[in-house]
Amino acid sequence: MRKKYLPAAAFLAAAALALTACSTGGTDDSGTGSAFEVSAQPKTKAATVLDAPYTKPDLVLTDTRGESFDLRERTKGRPTLIYFGYTHCPDVCPLTMSNLAIAVKQLPEADRDRLQVVFVTTDPERDTAEELARWLPSAGDPSFIGLTGDFETIQAGARELHIGIDPPKKNPDGTVESMHGAQVIAFSPKTDQGYVFYGEDTDADTWAKDLPKLVKGEKP
Repeated sequence: MRKKYLPAAAFLAAAALALTACSTGGTDDSGTGSAFEVSAQPKTKAATVLDAPYTKPDLVLTDTRGESFDLRERTKGRPTLIYFGYTHCPDVCPLTMSNLAIAVKQLPEADRDRLQVVFVTTDPERDTAEELARWLPSAGDPSFIGLTGDFETIQAGARELHIGIDPPKKNPDGTVESMHGAQVIAFSPKTDQGYVFYGEDTDADTWAKDLPKLVKGEKP
């Protein structure tokens, strides 16, 4: 896979947010093809701490029970990880969910109960509430929250977090590809703002090391 990176405002190439579908290219907030720039502190290991935290998107979507889910209201005051992906993804999405699930199981029970891991589909036509309910427990953990809804609404919410999403497209061989940014954004329980992002190469050991701090709203 090829990755395209641009300098961010406060450091060089390490923090650019790229799209993946498992073929990879950059995108800007109009979806036209150049990578986002972010203002962040120098990257250390997998985590990038943002200079200007992101506001949690004002998204009201549908959860795996078919009920309305107000993202801001339902995650208010709780440590929250948000990831945009799709269930038919051949590698990056299930690997991300699996790595998170492995790390979450290592947390004390009280921290597990507080932490919210939110998976927002980038392919809502196929990822119905029922499909997310079937896929998330096997790919990740039964406690993970799956959300679906209108594509334009989801795309706009992702854009607020500087994550690009392209509409799913059908390939000549009949497969459907969803190009999306593969970053996990961590939101602080203290401020409800997204203050750290993690790239697609973050492994389970790194999550296990960082989650206890993220649950408390601390910098990793």
